[in-house]
Amino acid sequence: MHPRSVIGAIVLAALAMPVGPAGAVDQYPDWKGQWSRFIVRGVAGQASHDQTRPGGYGQQAPLTPQYQAVLEESLADQANGGLGNFPTSRCFPAGMPHMMMGFGPQEYVITPEATYILINWDDHARRIFTDGRDWPKDVEPSFLGYSIGRWIDEKGDGRFNVLEVETRNFKGPRSLDPAGMPVHADNQSIVKERIVFDWSKPDTLRNDITLIDNAYTRPWTVSKTYRRVTNEHPEWLEYNCAGDNELIKLGEETYYRGGDGLLMPTRKDQPPPDLRYFKQTRK
Repeated sequence: MHPRSVIGAIVLAALAMPVGPAGAVDQYPDWKGQWSRFIVRGVAGQASHDQTRPGGYGQQAPLTPQYQAVLEESLADQANGGLGNFPTSRCFPAGMPHMMMGFGPQEYVITPEATYILINWDDHARRIFTDGRDWPKDVEPSFLGYSIGRWIDEKGDGRFNVLEVETRNFKGPRSLDPAGMPVHADNQSIVKERIVFDWSKPDTLRNDITLIDNAYTRPWTVSKTYRRVTNEHPEWLEYNCAGDNELIKLGEETYYRGGDGLLMPTRKDQPPPDLRYFKQTRK
């Protein structure tokens, strides 16, 4: 063979090889596209932590008596027009694990060093480190926490099908769902995830989430299912809580901003805001 032909063959072979670690292109699953939550028919409260059960008391959460009372107070306040124990309604980030409910569309970007989850909802991005690092000794707590994961090839066929993740280092306030399902005020939560991908069902992801938290008598595991949107070019809508939220909390009261820009009550006989620092107009 002519030397130039040999060189050309080597170059073509090199270009055909996977980039990065051996087999990297084929080893990682294809999670491209837009993912949304799988709606369970016949179950109300799809934004609940356990999306296979109704919200509130229907979750049958293993709460301690102290935090069962927190949930009861939240539900009572919401029944009376309040926001309850749901900081996200005041534009706080949902944080982990609530941000993984799939209420807004998700996008997964996989690299050997980290997996990025882009979310078009209250929280916008998450980073899961998969480079083998250990827990940092000093890290700033955050609503989404610090996530370390590892890929697993369960079948030994050279292809990853499970991403195991552990997340720590939280700050609050956080809750698990709109009903106000609480987490402990100490923010010592540990969230473990097992994101399972079936190569024979490439448009489905299952996320088994286990919450270890001092507000609960035992670890609480729920499963969330995401479906890949079939549209090749899905629409990515912009959502910014501060720009879209019409609920306003002043003191201990929650009001609604009407279409005319004026405050409206959210419950019967609600008192107006405290205007002591404003000059009162004389009639």
